[in-house]
Amino acid sequence: MKRYLIFGAIGPFVGGFLMLLATTLTSGYWIDTNWGEIGKFLRAFFMTLQYSYLFGIVPMLMFGAIDDILCHVKRISPVVRLLIVAAIGFAATALLYGSRGPDTGAMQFVLYGLVGMVPAVISSWLAHRYVDEPQAVHSA
Repeated sequence: MKRYLIFGAIGPFVGGFLMLLATTLTSGYWIDTNWGEIGKFLRAFFMTLQYSYLFGIVPMLMFGAIDDILCHVKRISPVVRLLIVAAIGFAATALLYGSRGPDTGAMQFVLYGLVGMVPAVISSWLAHRYVDEPQAVHSA
């Protein structure tokens, strides 16, 4: 249950920030960067945080379910589990968001892929670090 709490709490926050960052980068907002623009960006992030949780909690709980299923497979190490969850997160969001809009391209595909990959990796790592039980060491 703690795994799902980690994925549900951390994922939409990081994913919403990266989604806003990806959309502002692809729109050309960061051409003239100054402290006022960064303040506007952060204000927009905190104003839209409720929508990040509204639309991001279900996908992150699905990533948490995948991580939980892979956690119960004894032959899969935590690093491989993290890489599998990262690949699924990248593919899901890149295919969902990366090919939309008037200016589709490699940069947009990668940016939107990172929107799903980074929160999934952070949440999976935190779940491994704080939720997984330590394995007993067997002597030979």
